[in-house]
Amino acid sequence: MRVLLVEDDELIAQGIVQGLKQKGYQVEHCTTGRQAEVAFDTDHFEAAIFDLGLPDGLAVPLIKRLKSRGLSVPILVLTAWDDIDTKLAALDAGADDFVTKPFDLREIEARLRVITRRQQQRTDDILSAGPVQMDLANQSVCYQQQSIILTKREWLLLKEFMLHPQRILRREHLESVCFGWDSEVESNAIEVHIHNLRKKFYKELIRNVRGVGYRLDPNIQQLDQS
Repeated sequence: MRVLLVEDDELIAQGIVQGLKQKGYQVEHCTTGRQAEVAFDTDHFEAAIFDLGLPDGLAVPLIKRLKSRGLSVPILVLTAWDDIDTKLAALDAGADDFVTKPFDLREIEARLRVITRRQQQRTDDILSAGPVQMDLANQSVCYQQQSIILTKREWLLLKEFMLHPQRILRREHLESVCFGWDSEVESNAIEVHIHNLRKKFYKELIRNVRGVGYRLDPNIQQLDQS
């Protein structure tokens, strides 16, 4: 899952980025509202975290503007202000939840799961595709009731497919999910990771849609080793 963090305090931002990456998120960071607008215009994210006070202004008008343009990404607001009117203004502008500074990173991660779960109309943090189950809260994956160990990028890739079953995902999108803005990507990197996932599960789990991309097939129920 890709998250856009909009936070001008570099120390706070670094802690959030590192902590969420350890929890299996791909986090992109910008420091101003203007940068955030450009990011949303040019890229895709599953959730966003906004510091309420940004160098180029309060985030409330920005959130309202983004929502008025049709942005459906759930937004978590960070604020050092324990002012109910400001918090209500953020929620009324379109924010989905808020966390007051200082915060525990576990709360941020839990609230991210809640707002994305709500936006995706899920009732829990368990994703299923045939015999594969992924527990987002515990960062675990089971196949035929056996625990499977994934690398960080295999986890990111499988989670993206399982969050969007049956949707065709383009290679460029999968590269952004796995590698983010700042990484060099080998031309066959996605193919390698998909190949490894098929070996750990079964080959029909992720199908190649020729000339378009890849999609998860959650309807396969039986193991096929042929």
